[in-house]
Amino acid sequence: MSSNNPMESTHLLVFIYRNLKTLIGVGFLAALAASGVSLMLDEYYESTVVMFATSQHSLGEQFFEETKKNDLLAYGETEDAERLLQILNSHRIRDRIIEKYNLYAHYEIDPSEPGARANMALTYNGNVSASLTRFGSIRVLVLDTDPELARDMANDMAFLVDSVANSMRNERARDAYNLALNALAKSSEQIAQAEDSLAILHDLGIYDFETQVEGLTAQYGMAVASGRMGAAKTLKKDLERLGTMANGYNNLSAYLEAAYEQQSLIKKRVELMRVDAETQLSSSFIVDYASAADKKSKPVRWLIVVMTSIVAVLAAFMAMLAWETLQRTQQAS
Repeated sequence: MSSNNPMESTHLLVFIYRNLKTLIGVGFLAALAASGVSLMLDEYYESTVVMFATSQHSLGEQFFEETKKNDLLAYGETEDAERLLQILNSHRIRDRIIEKYNLYAHYEIDPSEPGARANMALTYNGNVSASLTRFGSIRVLVLDTDPELARDMANDMAFLVDSVANSMRNERARDAYNLALNALAKSSEQIAQAEDSLAILHDLGIYDFETQVEGLTAQYGMAVASGRMGAAKTLKKDLERLGTMANGYNNLSAYLEAAYEQQSLIKKRVELMRVDAETQLSSSFIVDYASAADKKSKPVRWLIVVMTSIVAVLAAFMAMLAWETLQRTQQAS
């Protein structure tokens, strides 16, 4: 086997030398064809936006909490960047961009044809992308035949992601805000009922149960000691009457004390959630805004010509080699 290798190598070189003009001709014709095709291809320009996600924390906590747990100015973690990336690649952003820039007409897609939406999604995803970089930032890339349109689309995606993220965050905060308002209304109603019950006891002459009992007990003792039994009997009846209302008064007083404290906490939460429901907070730090490219990104015509020529020459070489091998085999048989 090893003794045949030099002969096979020599035969291969002879074969290449014998067919060199043909191979060069194939390569030349392939280059001409590739040049013509490449000149017919549309030129695409690239625009990019680079941004970092921000930490998505409650703004209300920064105003109403005594201890600040998070820094609103800090860069977001990987999870924040991934959430922002999901929004950038969502249909909410895509549909707004398609509508604003009338991409059906721009990409020459008839929206009334079957499969138009799938075709649009395929074309859009081929020209527009958002991805994480190795530095933890997000890169929005737009390719288009119009450099100014590519720039505007990339920048609009950066603006729209804030709008969509804020809309989602505010919607969630509004739900929490409405629940807090309902809790506050219920708490206020319960407190009002307890205060009305306590007011009835006040009308009956009970203002401060412990102080009143202490005072009546002291007066009762003094009346008994001084032999004023009539007064002592009256004071005893007053003490008994207070005793029948003691539990109700104490329960109402204890309930209201806790209810006022809880109501104060709920009011604080209501204000906190109101801020979150109404405030628009940036979801990203823009590092680089997109600009209109002054040089095309693709197609790389020389690369198309070179690769096409190489592939054509290799294909021709393999075909001719296979044909000659077949011919030699038939002659040998």
